[in-house]
Amino acid sequence: MSKKKSDKKEHVAVVTDKSLSFLEKYINNASPTGFEWKGQELWLDYIKPYVDDHYIDNYGTAVAVINPKADYKVVIEAHADEISWFVNYITSDGLIYVIRNGGSDHQIAPSKRVNIHTDKGIVKAVFGWPAIHTRMGGEKEEAPSLKNIFLDCGATSKDEVEKLGVHVGCVITYEDEFTTLNDRYYVGRALDNRVGGFMIAEVARLLKENKKKLPFGLYIVNAVQEEIGLRGAEMIAHRIKPNVAIITDVTHDTQTPMISKITQGDLACGRGPVVSYAPAVQNNLNKLLMDTAEKESIPFQRQASSRSTGTDTDAFAYSNDGVPSALISLCLRYMHTTVEMVHKEDVDNVIRLIYEALLNIKSGQDFRYIK
Repeated sequence: MSKKKSDKKEHVAVVTDKSLSFLEKYINNASPTGFEWKGQELWLDYIKPYVDDHYIDNYGTAVAVINPKADYKVVIEAHADEISWFVNYITSDGLIYVIRNGGSDHQIAPSKRVNIHTDKGIVKAVFGWPAIHTRMGGEKEEAPSLKNIFLDCGATSKDEVEKLGVHVGCVITYEDEFTTLNDRYYVGRALDNRVGGFMIAEVARLLKENKKKLPFGLYIVNAVQEEIGLRGAEMIAHRIKPNVAIITDVTHDTQTPMISKITQGDLACGRGPVVSYAPAVQNNLNKLLMDTAEKESIPFQRQASSRSTGTDTDAFAYSNDGVPSALISLCLRYMHTTVEMVHKEDVDNVIRLIYEALLNIKSGQDFRYIK
């Protein structure tokens, strides 16, 4: 019996070797919330050849602009910051206790290697944890929590720690770096959401290389401080005053153990970009995205959010008397760990969907439901 031909359209690769080299460098660089500027420099250096102008706001949000003189303004946006820790307390014997900077997961901390960022440079440390031998004795084991996880930088006193340049308020990031798994997944810390910044930069590259002329101003926004409440997006939305905003961020792959599809939805890496239904998502703009995906044979998935998307979409949507906004998400496994995973084909397809959607937006387009 002959094998039936697959109906799946052949995948169109977008990311080039040069692009991938930038992504690796960009992911490996630390950009913790409130301290994003080194990553923003890398991002601007990459995107500058593809845009007409750029600027940085007071807190570090980077904006690259195509057609800056146009009256009608369209934003494509991602956030640049990664979760991290702050030094909170140094004991007399040189151990360091921490607090969160964003949604850092205390359960993954034990035995992780970290970089403490100081004015004198990086100080290496580890999240120590009692050996299993010492935890066995009939008593209930204590789980990792903010009260008991601590850093050891090899010092034996508070004075020695401080002489290394470490003080309360120093920011801490994990040292895990970018890799590719089974030639299928990009893996690393901070894919949430620097992969988004990468994807919107790739949209700019495609527009330039394909010599596309947009009938509006395109503002490519890499925002800061999303992880602590969408703060960078709030600030920049009021400065740009856009007419339309398309946001990209990550969402949960729900195919791995201990995740309920009943509550989290049925989403998977490799099945394409995710479009969202939520109060902040403007339905006519959302329809434009889905119509574009169908027309261009880009696979996509659907997700519903109850009250808010939890992304910068909410900040843009509710700014400036209301901005038609929509969200394109990238499925990601193991969010807020150091082994976040995204599918290579999904990255290509998110880039393609944003690019093609921009080509379908008209200058002055009115997305209101009733006119």
